[in-house]
Parts: sequence; structure tokens; C-alpha cells
Amino acid sequence: MSDRPNGLTYADAGVDIDAGEALVDAIKPLAKATARPGAEPSLGGFGALFDTKAAGFVDPLLVTTTDGVGTKLKIAIETGRHDHVGIDLVAMCVNDLLAQGAEPLMFLDYFATGKLQIEVARRVVAGIAEGCKLAGCALVGGETAEMPGMYGDGEYDLAGFSVGAVERGQTLPRLDDQKAGDAIIGVGSSGPHSNGYSLIRKIVERSGLAWGADAPFAADRTLAQALMEPTRIYIKSVLPLMKAGRIKGGAHITGGGLIENPQRGVADGLVPSFDWNAWTLPPLFQWLGETGGVSDHELHRTFNCGIGFVLYVSEDDAASVVEDLIAAGETAFICGTLQSA
Repeated sequence: MSDRPNGLTYADAGVDIDAGEALVDAIKPLAKATARPGAEPSLGGFGALFDTKAAGFVDPLLVTTTDGVGTKLKIAIETGRHDHVGIDLVAMCVNDLLAQGAEPLMFLDYFATGKLQIEVARRVVAGIAEGCKLAGCALVGGETAEMPGMYGDGEYDLAGFSVGAVERGQTLPRLDDQKAGDAIIGVGSSGPHSNGYSLIRKIVERSGLAWGADAPFAADRTLAQALMEPTRIYIKSVLPLMKAGRIKGGAHITGGGLIENPQRGVADGLVPSFDWNAWTLPPLFQWLGETGGVSDHELHRTFNCGIGFVLYVSEDDAASVVEDLIAAGETAFICGTLQSA
């Protein structure tokens, strides 16, 4: 091979291969800490294997999901709060798996930026690894893309991909088992999770508050701290109930809020009917509604309004399911019933 005078390098174009390799070295221990039966994370290969037999499955169906964090990332970037958005990324994917009754097995991430800042990326991936541990899945790989000109200074974007499994015959929803009178159980959220942040940012702009100002709805927290609370991951509390056959269906409350998402886990001929007086709208959502002049209907179809996941259960079993969820550390309550359409 010959050297050419005044030749360009990839670094001259804005892509630092050495920085990418340094990031991989920095995050290898984070991935290794998420190892679980069936997967031994080993970053650097072209793909990842998973042994469903070693994980205890007999005749599994695979379930896949993908999602991002959305414009919540804008707040993370503007405030330097990069440590928890990785949890959000995992949660948005694995909670969708849960709605199918699936156990999360593997997770992969995609991190794209204009210029790679190793410490920022490491903090983001550390959050992803923490989310994987909360979900019981292995962080088996990912992609870091440095693309000069695609993103502004300090900006980045995230996407996540998860693979889960459920034994054949145990998938949710169990549409044939659902009937009018089944109870709807709401499982509490930790805040807006990762949805509605374009509207949230507009409301904050209208309020005139800085990200570092005291949150009007949360004592001893700044506005940024309160709004960056990571999405709750429901796997360890809800999945055992599903495996025990006590859950007829469920829905992860994301974009579309409590108006659109609940119907996705319900049989034709039935509709979820919420008792809006069954819980008190958390102060954060009250503030969003009042400050933004947002109607109740718009709140309900944009935000989770304090309920991050809903479960459909037999009326006779509802009270005991609520008790078990509370014992597992969740906030849970009966918030409606399935009714004939």
C-alpha cells in the first residue's frame, strides 16, 4: 500500500475510530454485568446468540420490540442528565414485551451522534445496562454511529431493540377468556415515562421556568430532576402473575395514553371503561394540565396520568392481584372494568 501526500483520514472527516474503540472497552464491563442464563454478553462480535433451552424454555415463541426515548432526550442533552435515559430506552421496549406475556431475554442499543463524547456515551450505556438488570435481560450488543453533520453539537439519539420469549399457549392477551365485568388494574407510573415530552417542553416554555428551578409540583426537586425520572420497568412484579395464568391481558401505557393503548389488549366486543375517580391525578400531571391549559381528554390521550401499565383480570381475583402487586413494590388499584361494546 502506498502513502499519498496530503491524504485525508476518517478523523479528518469527523469520525474518530479510536474513540469508538475506547467506548467499547469502557462499556464491556457494563454489558458483562447483565449476563443471564442463556446469554453471555460479549461485545465486539457480529451478532449475539441466545440459548432458550438454557433459559428454561421448552417450546418458546420469540417476541421482538423496538422503541426510542423521544424528545425527552432534548432535556437530557440541555441539562447534562444522561444517566437515566438508558433506563427509559430499555423500559419502553421490555414493557411492550410484557404486554404480550413475554420474558425479556436480550437487548441491543443504537447510539447515534455527530461527534462521540466517550463519557456521555458511557453514562448513557450505563443506564441501559441498569435497565437491563431491572428487566432481567442481557445487553448483548449495539451500534455506536458517529455521523458528522447529522446532529448538532452535543446531540445524540437512541433506539433500542429487545427480544423476549413466551411459551407457546401462554401469550397475552387471552382474548377468548376476557368477558364483561373483568377488572382493570392500574399499576402506577413514575411520571410521564417517555411520552408526551414535546408537549411537556412546550408547557415548560410557557411557564417561563428554567430546568434548574424548583419543581412547582415536587418538593426538593428541580424541574429537570422531576421530569427526567426514568420509566418504571414492570417485569419483576408483573411477569410472575402472568406466568401463573392470573392475567388475561395488559397494556403498556405509552403514546396514546389511557385513551388508545388499553384497547390494544382487549377482545373485540369489549371496551375498557375507566373510573376516573378511582385515583388522584398526580401533581405533575395536574401542573401540566393547569399550566398548559390542557383539557382532561387531551391529558388522558397524551400522558399515562399516573398509570404506566394496565392489567385485565377476573373480577374474583382482582383484589388478590392488587395485594400481590403492592407486596412486590408497586402502586396498584382497581380503576375500571371491561364492558360490552
